[in-house]
Amino acid sequence: MEQIMKRFFRSSIITSLILLLLGILLIFQSETTIMMISYVIGGVLVAIGVLALIRYVNAGDSPAARNELDIVYGIVTAIFGIIIIKNYQMIASIIPAVIGIAIVISSAGKLNYAFQLRSQENRMWKTTMVLSIISTICGLILLFNPFAAALGIMKIIGGFIVLYAILDLISTIAIRSSVNGIHKAMEETITDAEIISEEDENDKKGRKRKAKKRRQE
Repeated sequence: MEQIMKRFFRSSIITSLILLLLGILLIFQSETTIMMISYVIGGVLVAIGVLALIRYVNAGDSPAARNELDIVYGIVTAIFGIIIIKNYQMIASIIPAVIGIAIVISSAGKLNYAFQLRSQENRMWKTTMVLSIISTICGLILLFNPFAAALGIMKIIGGFIVLYAILDLISTIAIRSSVNGIHKAMEETITDAEIISEEDENDKKGRKRKAKKRRQE
């Protein structure tokens, strides 16, 4: 369980740092960033489409190996990738919704942790809950995107992404500290219990030795 929590926190911090970098790039280099994202996504789709076509050609005349859908899938995917590369403004309208969904899902998870901390009477639950609610609002704003899908507006969207990334980092660190504190307290409780148990066992052995000695006398 502890290893799972460590992986979760590590993944959450890495994701927040990536979003922070993305937000900063959108603020200062909106058009270049959108073009880079478009080229990456479009390039990946073109590569997938080409691989599907190669797989279809290499299948030869074998009915078992050849899948007729590969040629359709390959052509459609490759064309879609080329369209994205040529029309990077399309990505500018998609990015806010995709990131907004990711932020809402992540914030919901943090909100769940806030309720868990509250049930354990941890004083960090209020801070975690407030940060999660603010992050959720940022995600919803990006999801429904009330702004025009223009490159100039991407600076505002970048600002929301930076705000979320910072809040998420603070929230993750706060939750991590609280969880570590809980684990430490549990370990100390277990250690104390083991010491008490060992002392009781030693007392029992001591009483048995005294009783045996008295019987021998």
